[in-house]
Amino acid sequence: MTNEQPIRVLVVEDDPVAADAHVLYVGRVPGFVAVGKAHTGAEARRWLDRTAVDLLLLDLHLPDGHGLQLARSLRAAGYHADVIAVTSARDLAVVREGVSLGVVQYVLKPFTFATLRDRLVRYAQFRGAAGEASGQDEVDRALAALRAPGPAALPKGLSAPTLERVTAVLRDSAEGLTAAGVAEAVGISRITARRYLEHLVDAGRAARRPQYGTVGRPELRYRWVTGR
Repeated sequence: MTNEQPIRVLVVEDDPVAADAHVLYVGRVPGFVAVGKAHTGAEARRWLDRTAVDLLLLDLHLPDGHGLQLARSLRAAGYHADVIAVTSARDLAVVREGVSLGVVQYVLKPFTFATLRDRLVRYAQFRGAAGEASGQDEVDRALAALRAPGPAALPKGLSAPTLERVTAVLRDSAEGLTAAGVAEAVGISRITARRYLEHLVDAGRAARRPQYGTVGRPELRYRWVTGR
């Protein structure tokens, strides 16, 4: 893609920390550029009115409406940007509805940079397909570019079921938790809990801050950044 124009991405995400992380992630993938970020559907519309955008990295839970409502209104208004949905929702009915509205990929929160990079690279391959297909096999290959071969690998030593349990415990805690608190709630060691928590921080789904008031070195408290 070195001789082509980069794919222009608008990040639509209501949480400022997550939005900054997604912009950073997009900028790290060759062939892509984040042209801006919007925290509401209305702000996204204003961006599209003044900036050329090829792809929306779209959170489905926005303060002024559901992301699919935004996608539907954009299609009706003649906007043709593709959509990669970023969401913690796992309702397959929503997935089916999104397909009809130009959602080409779904990325479930929490996710790592590697997961998003894989989806963006596959989207670029799909977008780069041009000309007339020689037959069914070529059409199938173009569509297959959008499909991941399997779940994105977690860092060595982490498992998806435990990550989901840690995520659920942290999301349900309004005040945040220390690694010790997560370890007790999930039934894992404190060191293991911290590894999962740091993974969530790296993925932009959690934030950490020192907890003072204890003797010695302050302990870190982790908070789910989206509240969803």
